[in-house]
Amino acid sequence: MIRYALVRGALLIAGLLVASALIFLTLRVFPGDVAQLIAGTQASPAEVEALRESLGLNRPLLSQYTDWIGGIFRGDLGTSLLSGASVGEELLLKAQVTVPLGLMSLLIAVVIAIPFGILAALARGRRAGTALSVGAQTLAAVPVVWAGMMLIVVFSVWLGWLPPQGFPRTGWSTPGEAIEALLLPALTIGIVEGAMLMRFVRSATLQAAGQDFVRTAAAKGLTRTQALIRHGIPAVGLSIITVLGLQVAGIIVGSVVIEQLFTLPGIGRMLVADVGTRDLIKVQSELLVLTGFVLVIGFLVDLLHRTIDPRQREA
Repeated sequence: MIRYALVRGALLIAGLLVASALIFLTLRVFPGDVAQLIAGTQASPAEVEALRESLGLNRPLLSQYTDWIGGIFRGDLGTSLLSGASVGEELLLKAQVTVPLGLMSLLIAVVIAIPFGILAALARGRRAGTALSVGAQTLAAVPVVWAGMMLIVVFSVWLGWLPPQGFPRTGWSTPGEAIEALLLPALTIGIVEGAMLMRFVRSATLQAAGQDFVRTAAAKGLTRTQALIRHGIPAVGLSIITVLGLQVAGIIVGSVVIEQLFTLPGIGRMLVADVGTRDLIKVQSELLVLTGFVLVIGFLVDLLHRTIDPRQREA
């Protein structure tokens, strides 16, 4: 197990290095000049070039990349070209919104997907099962922005239960207001991601229902539903964990859009703003942190599989 974890950890680091190189080179291809943006339209070419030199933007790309990566290995994500603020400190501040939003979204998705997915499988061929399946397919196809707008109309405009946008300036010092502000965005992401996960849970449950050990349990006196709940559903738990790991990537992508819609001061909204201002250091560090988070989730899911499933340990 330790050897396996070390190998997977080495692959994780290699993946991060490859991702960092791709992010760095891709951002250099995009049009625009941050030095020109900072200097303003009235600056002369000589002034812009002097500013570019002071920012280190005219150095060889390899030198810029190695300096950036070397700083990351030392725990320094760099400094914003525009504000001079520490990127790491800003990310920690914005994560106080993005991380709770992601956790709430994942919890809502799981609460929706697992019970309704199992119920849809148990009710297969009946009206309830058909209605649940059609509902899941419809919600999974809904764009997350449209879903957010509809929830704002219902819960904010019509019912007045939840705030439509914003986050309290006091932050988590007033936890009730903070949770209230995140509930509608989390519902938006959670409902869409939960519908996608629900379809998988239904398929996995139906597949488990056809296994020999479930039929054997039913032959020994259990009803089909009892046999499936006691023996079939635990058997598909590992598959559900894998899909949950993949759902994290969808939640991260959804949070970038949702933070814009609900004007939340999170990492996604900061990333969009920094792309617009061509703040290269911040953008590349933000993208690498988000990519690293997804890769770490995959790494942890692999280790969990290895720990739980004896077949993988024997292999």
